[in-house]
Amino acid sequence: MATFKTTDGTSIFYKDWGPKNAQPIVFHHGWPLSSDDWDNQMLFFLSKGYRVIAHDRRGHGRSEQTDQGHNMDTFAADVADLVRELDLRNAIHIGHSTGGGEAARYVARAEPGRVAKAALLGAIPPLMLKTPANPDGVPQEVFDGLRAGLAANRTQFFLDVPSGPFYGFNRPGIEVSQGLIQNWWRQGMMGSALAHYRSIEVFSETDQTEDLKAIDVPVLVLHGEDDQVVPIANSAHKAVKLLKNGRLKTYPGLSHGFFATHPDRVNADLLAFIQS
Repeated sequence: MATFKTTDGTSIFYKDWGPKNAQPIVFHHGWPLSSDDWDNQMLFFLSKGYRVIAHDRRGHGRSEQTDQGHNMDTFAADVADLVRELDLRNAIHIGHSTGGGEAARYVARAEPGRVAKAALLGAIPPLMLKTPANPDGVPQEVFDGLRAGLAANRTQFFLDVPSGPFYGFNRPGIEVSQGLIQNWWRQGMMGSALAHYRSIEVFSETDQTEDLKAIDVPVLVLHGEDDQVVPIANSAHKAVKLLKNGRLKTYPGLSHGFFATHPDRVNADLLAFIQS
C-alpha cells in the first residue's frame, strides 16, 4: 500500500493514479468513510487524462488509527504534507461533507501555485452547529445523538445512516441501492471508532467562515436540495456568499450523497468546471 508519514509521524494511506505530469485532482472524503468513496469519480477523471489522488484521513480507512490530531487544522496539515510529498502543483481539490471542510481549510492556507480550483460538494462550511451567531444551524442534540449512536452500537449505526438520511433512502419512491449501503458500512468499519467519535465535534463545531473568505481561486459549490445531513440553507447558500470567486449549483430532490447516487450528472458538472 502507498503510505507516507505526516509531520507528526502519522502514517497516511493514499492512491495516486495516472500520468505524473498531468493536472492533479485531489479528492477529500466525508465522515466516516475513506478514499474508496471516490472510486467512480477517480475512474472517470483518470479516463479524461487527469492524475487522480485520494487519501484516507487519519483514523479513517487504511490510515493509522492514531488518537491524536482529530481536528481541522491537523486534517489540512496532513493534506499539505501529502501535496509536498507528491509535489502537486496547479491541482484541483474536490471535497465532500467533512472533506469539503478539510479541502476549504487546506486551500485557504495553501502555498502559492499549489491550487488551481476547488469544488465543495455537500460540504460543511461555514458552520453546522446552531449557535447564537448561527441561529439556523443544526441543534447540539443532533450531534449528541450521533455520538450516542456510534458509542452504543457502531455496527448498527453505520447501517442506519446510509439506509436513511445519507442517501435519502428514507424518502418515499426512492430506489434503494443495497450496494451503496453496504459499501458505506464497509468503509466506516475499516476506520477507528475513536477518530469517528472525535470527528463529530470537528464537522459540527468548526467555524470556517474565515477559510471561505480567504480562498481566492475559483470554487464550485454543489449541493443536494434535499440534503438531510448538511442542510443546504445553512451551508451552501451561505458559503457561496463568503467566497470571492464562488459559483453555486444545486440539485432538486437529491440527498447528501448525491455524487454517489447520480455520478453521471455530477461528474459532467465537475468536468465542465475544471475545463472552464
